[in-house]
Amino acid sequence: MRLLHTMLRVGDLERSIGFYTGVLGMKLLRQKEYPDGQFTLAFVGYGDESDSTVIELTYNWDTDHYDLGEGYGHIAIEVDDVYRAVDELRKRGGKVIREAGPMNAGTTIIAFIEDPDGYPVELIGKKS
Repeated sequence: MRLLHTMLRVGDLERSIGFYTGVLGMKLLRQKEYPDGQFTLAFVGYGDESDSTVIELTYNWDTDHYDLGEGYGHIAIEVDDVYRAVDELRKRGGKVIREAGPMNAGTTIIAFIEDPDGYPVELIGKKS
């Protein structure tokens, strides 16, 4: 078994694709419209779906926003240098919601940014 993807419902597909590709540097791997169901799926990630876990962006044509609820946590991405990544993502238009620094009650360096729909994305420093 292996983890294939995580699905996020998005209110504006092009805006979300722009964030995940332009700000986070992922690639748009595939996209398909389903007219009978009135939705579009787009898959983004850092590597091919055959050997990498990716994110499925689901755009329901009749919905422009979602309530994220209280149960959802975040997506986590490992980066070489959290401080440098935050600076670069900010320059690309990323919204930083927690500056880089040690995690609460720990020493791991983390930061958080937010995607256009309000989903948090955690940046975690690579372990040496």
